[in-house]
Amino acid sequence: MSFNNIYADKTVLITGHAGFKGSWLAFWLKQLGAKVVGYSLLPNTENSLYNVLGLERLLDDTLIADIRDEKALQVYFAKHNPDIVFHLAAQPLVRLSYSKPLETYETNVIGTLKVLEAARQTPSVKAFVNVTTDKCYENVEKKEGYREDEPFGGYDMYSSSKGCSEILSSSYRRSFLMDGHPFALATARAGNVIGGGDWSIDRLIPDCIRAFQKNETVFIRNPFSTRPWQLVLEPLAGYLRLGQKLLEEGAKYTTGYNFGPEVNKDVKVCEVAKRVAEIWGNGHVEVGKGDGLHEANLLQLNNEKAARELDIRPVYSADEAIQKTTEWYKAFYQQNTDIVQFTKQQIDDFVKAAQDKHLEWSLS
Repeated sequence: MSFNNIYADKTVLITGHAGFKGSWLAFWLKQLGAKVVGYSLLPNTENSLYNVLGLERLLDDTLIADIRDEKALQVYFAKHNPDIVFHLAAQPLVRLSYSKPLETYETNVIGTLKVLEAARQTPSVKAFVNVTTDKCYENVEKKEGYREDEPFGGYDMYSSSKGCSEILSSSYRRSFLMDGHPFALATARAGNVIGGGDWSIDRLIPDCIRAFQKNETVFIRNPFSTRPWQLVLEPLAGYLRLGQKLLEEGAKYTTGYNFGPEVNKDVKVCEVAKRVAEIWGNGHVEVGKGDGLHEANLLQLNNEKAARELDIRPVYSADEAIQKTTEWYKAFYQQNTDIVQFTKQQIDDFVKAAQDKHLEWSLS
């Protein structure tokens, strides 16, 4: 999990660095000795991990701007001359895509293209990781996990926009980036990510925490749906390993990778909510009514390619991920915890657990 010290003194540009996953990634990269610069809108939530961790002060530079602003992107890339780009900026919410389909596509497809173009016009860029989602696949709710070569699709506008981002990446690679030059481009697809510091609406654990913090009942729309729950550090470790390989070996890794838990280790929505309530101590969960918007009942990823080619495997079980996530929120709301140090400790604990797991795998 040192990633061969590849990030030490490298300039890393993260789009979406102020978002939930982007903030965790930026914070981790600073621990790895990188010069981290970020380009992002601020999340429209009651709080944000970006503010909680003080990333505006911690990072080497930040710009609050929209990836749809082509000129601002080009100027920012030219200003910092990054070695590698992690592209996380997106309209990330399925349910919001029903009310804002145009914004979803403008951001997730055209915005991605504008970031790619800014990178191509910046000679320093050697690697680019485009983060999409497990929802990019045409989901027929099969029991087997989706493999990287299966068809893209998407029932809702968010999912289909990310399927388009995958197709865009493939076309862009073949049109402009043959043999990994001028930079190596790969895509990363992760399952349902949970972790401390997410205050987004219409996400299960943040909705639970909001309700429990106010001693209110949380109502679950689709209690028996299952998802590939994983702690945020799991896919981030995958992104970082993928970025490492792109920087070291370029064209060999210019493809798509799934990062998710083992197949058939998914947990039902109702079970996650009840477990959060149990760890929190005084939460109450009830089944509520849906609003008629489509939500998948089953979605699983096959992670064998990431294990085989990147040596990245799941570290925590779903229950451990739920526990780590809930413990983070408890520490935050207790207000007598150094939450920055607590966050750093969760990264250190994950790295240690990953090292122990790799020792087990090597001996098995």
